[in-house]
Amino acid sequence: MKIKHWKDVPAQAVPGQEGATIRWVLNDVDGAPHFALRVIELQPGASSPHHSHWWEHEIFVLQGTGMVVSPAGETPIRPGTTILVEGDDVHQLRNTGDEVLRFICLIPFPWLEGLAAKYASEA
Repeated sequence: MKIKHWKDVPAQAVPGQEGATIRWVLNDVDGAPHFALRVIELQPGASSPHHSHWWEHEIFVLQGTGMVVSPAGETPIRPGTTILVEGDDVHQLRNTGDEVLRFICLIPFPWLEGLAAKYASEA
């Protein structure tokens, strides 16, 4: 079992995303075999990139307000909001408030892509 406080993990700047930091609070270094748990912070006016990827990920908003941007439009988010971003969904999170937008984000490790593709082809 691994127990630590998320603030004990140093925040790292997200390359190319001014005002965005990430803390890899649980990952393979901690012995997690399948998923990484991250705490991401967006300063007022900052956003994540407008992007997509093969994996799904789950998000839980802890603090602040903002928008989730997708091809369907913009949806407001606030503390307690949960978001399922399915694989290949184009998405972006944007801080529209006056305080830090902080959220937890769970993602799979890259090696799982091969398993996802295998099971999709067998379905």
